[in-house]
Amino acid sequence: MSFNPVHKIIPAFVTGEISQEKGDQLIERTKEVNDGPLHVFFSDQRPQYREAILKVFGQWVQPERKGARGRFPKPRLKPPADLLYAQVVKHRRQGRVVKVTQKMIFGTQEALQAYLEQSSVSHCINTAFVEWQNNTMRQHSRRFTRKTLGFSRDDYWLERQVHLCVGYYHFCLPHGGLREEIIPPLPTKGRGSPKKWREVTPMMSVGVTDHVWTLPELLTYRLPPDAPVGPSRAKPCSEKSSEQAALTRAPPEVTIISTVKGH
Repeated sequence: MSFNPVHKIIPAFVTGEISQEKGDQLIERTKEVNDGPLHVFFSDQRPQYREAILKVFGQWVQPERKGARGRFPKPRLKPPADLLYAQVVKHRRQGRVVKVTQKMIFGTQEALQAYLEQSSVSHCINTAFVEWQNNTMRQHSRRFTRKTLGFSRDDYWLERQVHLCVGYYHFCLPHGGLREEIIPPLPTKGRGSPKKWREVTPMMSVGVTDHVWTLPELLTYRLPPDAPVGPSRAKPCSEKSSEQAALTRAPPEVTIISTVKGH
């Protein structure tokens, strides 16, 4: 799962056991729903993410030949100059985390530090935001609850259920970190306290909608005919859901990648 901590949105997710193929799919889907500058990644130390980010965002270059004779070197993938990727490395001893360090993968430490100083959410490398989001997913989906019988036996239906869960989170669930102060506060009926805060969902934060959706509104929403959808599979369900199509209007600024494990 990729996560944008500025607007609290989930640009993309992939279900199944972590592998290089799944990592490639996650980064490709994250790039597909972005129409702006997406160049900062934080993640844990899983090796699949490094190769996936390089495959999707890397640029092919032709190294110069050393000398006047011999074959030219094969083209190589190199990260672009504006791509920043850092990992949070957890050192464990007997199953317990004893130290946490940071490792720079792509980009320079100076460029990353300059970016962090201007960040509106955090001034250090961490994956705390996506870990909190993992807990939110567990609270709203029993299929992620550990040691229960609520797990999915079919990865196909797990993916569809996660689409519904993510859609509800994006459109129907106001996020406490996105609420906006009302100035001046609005009076309420009777002797109640004035309303000081306006509830905001992740999709309201990025300007996709202007109100909190109800669940019936989400379930009955019809995509326009020209909405971008992915190729259909053997079963009659599109690859992209309504919230993913809407995310093409919401370029993430920082993406944190993590894995949500089942029981």
